[in-house]
Amino acid sequence: MTTKADFNAEEWTTLVEGPLLAGMSVVAAERGGTLRESLAIGKTYAAARQQQGESPLLDAIVASPPAVDSSRLREGGGDVQAQATTRLRDAVTTIDSKASAEEAQAYKHFVVTVAEAVANAHREGGFCGDRR
Repeated sequence: MTTKADFNAEEWTTLVEGPLLAGMSVVAAERGGTLRESLAIGKTYAAARQQQGESPLLDAIVASPPAVDSSRLREGGGDVQAQATTRLRDAVTTIDSKASAEEAQAYKHFVVTVAEAVANAHREGGFCGDRR
């Protein structure tokens, strides 16, 4: 069983930021709104916290408040999608190298779940998001 102690501080930060970066990447891909998308991220984390026990490593990740170090985003010229892609690759490499296959799969599933929640929360359309 892999725990937070198996990762150094930078690796842990990368893992914790991964799901949020996936959501931010989806927001950046589409113009408009962030409130609905932010709420979707919060709901996804809350739902994951309620399902504790399946993956202690994922439990520790979702227990950490989702946040992104904005100075790290600025290092890449502010291109959220490019930075998110790079850092998500780093997160996957880290989780694959240190966690069990089941733990790595649970982490990747959560990252995709966050991204899908954001995508589903984003509504395109006319005035005030009205889809007519």
